[in-house]
Amino acid sequence: MLMSAQPLIQLHQVRKTYNPGLPNEAEVLHGIDLQLNAGEFIALMGPSGSGKSTLLNIVGLLERMSAGSYHLQGEEMVGLDDGGLTLRRRKLLGFVFQFHHLLPAFTALENVTLPALMAEGRVSTAQRERARELLDAVGLSAALDKRPSELSGGMQQRVAIARALVMNPPLVLADEPTGNLDSASSDEVFVLLRRMHAERGTSFVVVTHDPRLGARCDRLVELIDGQTARDEAVVRADGALGPSEPLRR
Repeated sequence: MLMSAQPLIQLHQVRKTYNPGLPNEAEVLHGIDLQLNAGEFIALMGPSGSGKSTLLNIVGLLERMSAGSYHLQGEEMVGLDDGGLTLRRRKLLGFVFQFHHLLPAFTALENVTLPALMAEGRVSTAQRERARELLDAVGLSAALDKRPSELSGGMQQRVAIARALVMNPPLVLADEPTGNLDSASSDEVFVLLRRMHAERGTSFVVVTHDPRLGARCDRLVELIDGQTARDEAVVRADGALGPSEPLRR
């Protein structure tokens, strides 16, 4: 896949300290450098407490860094007020979490259109049609009017993936998206993420504890104790780069 000349995200010497100046002060990120180009599919790995979720929250504009620089599509995020961060988060980023966080009173279609409703106060005909197309793409065209309680765990996570893509963001951040699923559903969801990446060109950063899933990404970034321990392309057993599974529907 072609990469753009300008990095999609670029972090330089990012640090995060909780409770600064207090007796329980703790620095959890110690000068992280990270560049992600458009079209990449990255696994972010490391043991519990290594700083993965904190880093993902900073990239996702959900937390502010304590020091460093973060450029998103060439624009420096440091110094933006909360409204500016919210605007860019809604426009440029999609999120998939370990727990799907679907609204129980909303149908699948209504849950997918929720980001458009929050961003613009209404859902246009075009956005509703895009939501329908995404639910079809994730294999849920027959479940548009079903509520989360009527769907399996894997199906609920597929709704969450469609929701993350409805605003057509260049980057999707997935925090343990298969961590709450059985192995069969986990494989199904991961292959779906890979297919969305291949067909739509969306970039992904996927936090996972599962080395089996990490080995099926294009690039592996490993954090240990708040520092980058490894950042390298994934090489398959046959010597090729990237994943080997079919991008099935």
